[in-house]
Amino acid sequence: MSSPSAPATLPRTLGALREAGYVRRSVREEMRANLESRLVEGRALVSSVLGFEDSVLPQLETALLAGHDIILLGERGQAKTRMIRALVELLDEWLPIVAGSPVRDDPFAPISADAIDLLARLGEQTPIDWVHRSQRFAEKLATPDTSMADLIGEIDPIKIAGGLYLDDPRALSYGLVPKSNRGIFAINELPDLAERIQVGLLNVLEERDVQIRSLLVRLELDLVVVATANPEDYTNRGRLITPLKDRFGSQIRTHYPYEISTEVQIMHQEAHPPVTPVPTIVPWFIDDIVARVSHVARASHVISQRSGVSVRLSIANYETVVASALRRTLRTGDATVVPRVSDLAALVQSTQGKIELDTVDDTDVDQVIAALVGLAVRQCFSEHVVLGEAGAIVAGFDGEVIVHVGDDLADQHYVEVLAAMEPLGSAARRVAGEGASPGELASAAEFILEGLYLTKRLAKDASGARALYRSRGR
Repeated sequence: MSSPSAPATLPRTLGALREAGYVRRSVREEMRANLESRLVEGRALVSSVLGFEDSVLPQLETALLAGHDIILLGERGQAKTRMIRALVELLDEWLPIVAGSPVRDDPFAPISADAIDLLARLGEQTPIDWVHRSQRFAEKLATPDTSMADLIGEIDPIKIAGGLYLDDPRALSYGLVPKSNRGIFAINELPDLAERIQVGLLNVLEERDVQIRSLLVRLELDLVVVATANPEDYTNRGRLITPLKDRFGSQIRTHYPYEISTEVQIMHQEAHPPVTPVPTIVPWFIDDIVARVSHVARASHVISQRSGVSVRLSIANYETVVASALRRTLRTGDATVVPRVSDLAALVQSTQGKIELDTVDDTDVDQVIAALVGLAVRQCFSEHVVLGEAGAIVAGFDGEVIVHVGDDLADQHYVEVLAAMEPLGSAARRVAGEGASPGELASAAEFILEGLYLTKRLAKDASGARALYRSRGR
C-alpha cells in the first residue's frame, strides 16, 4: 500500500522547520504520549484483537509506557503480528527527515555520514522530507540463513568501485535495523536466528551502535524493537542466547481465546466465506461447534501442543462449512444456504494441514479429525440443549423407522421428516428459533439426531457426509 502524500503546508527546509517550532522527540516518547492520549480517551490500543482485553493488552500498554523493547511469546495464530503492526498507530502521523536519507536522519541530530555532510554544506537550506507513520515500520521473519548484512548492513562494493575507501562510512549499505531508525523494527520467530546473528543484535538493543565488518560505525539509533517467539523455542531448547533475552525490557505471554464465544467473534470478524446467490444463515450451534473443534484440539493429547492450534483453524473451518453448504444449495435449489452437521465432514480438508499429531504410530488423521468434530458436537449438544422430547423422539424410531441425512439432501426432505415425527419437529423448531426457515429446521434436525447418537440414545450408520439414524435396538 502506498504512503499518503505529505501536506503541502509542512516545512520543506531545516530553517522553515525550526521556525515552525518543531520539537523533536524519540520514538519511545512519541508512542508513550500517543498511548497516554488513547488511554485518557478510553480508546483501545488494538481494537481488532479480541480476547486480550484483560490479559495481554494491559501488559503491552504497561511495557510501552515504560519505554521497553518487547518480546511476545505465544504459539502460532495468537495475533502477535497483528498487535505489533497495530503499534504503528501510536507514532506521530508525519516525521521530518533529511531529504534522501537512507536511515531517516533527524534534521537536528543526523547520524549518517551523508546527512552530516549535507547539513554542513547547506545549513538552514537543507531539504526536508516527511515520512508517514505507515512507512516507519519494518518487519523481518527470522530464518537460520538471515545474515548480518540483512539486519545491520554491508560495505557496498559498487561504492568502493566508485572510489570510496573501505573505511569510509559513505561506503556502507545499511540493513533493516538502521533503516528502521526513528521507527519500529519487528522480528518474528527470533530464536530462529543463528547465534552469531543474535550476538550482533546485543549492542543494537542496549548501546544502539553497530559494527559492520572491520568498520566501526556508531549509529545512535532511535527505534523500538518488538520480537515474537514460540515459547518452546524461547524457553526449552536454548535457541535464544541468554544475553539477548536480558536486553528485552518486557516479556509478554499471549494465549488462545479462553471462551468459545470469543473464538466465534474472531471467526465472524476474520473469515471470508463465499459470496452466495441466496441468503446465508449459519445457525448458532454450527458457530459453536466450529469454534469448539479448535478448543478440543488444544486440549487433546493426540495433537501436538508445542506448535499450537491456531485460531486460523477456526477461520478456515468456518469458511469451509459455509462453502460445503453452498455447494449443496447450488445443486438442490434451496432458498437459503444453511450449514448442517453433515457439512462438518468437509472440515477434514481445512483441518489436516493445521494440526500436528503427537503420536509416532500410524494414526489416521482423518479419524482424529472426525473424533474432534464428534466431541465438539457432543459438548455443544450437552451444554446447550435440553430435550424434554428426547424419549418421544427415540421412541419414534421403534420398528423399522430410519431417518436419512446427508449433504446432498434438500431442505424439503427434512421438512417432511419433521412433519412425520412431531416430537423431533417440536425440538427442531425450539433449537432453530422462532420463524426458522426450512434450511434452519433441517440443520437443527441433524444437530438433534447427531446429539442423540453421540449421547448413546440412537444408532447411526455413516458413510462420509451421509448417514442414517435408527433405533439402538435394531
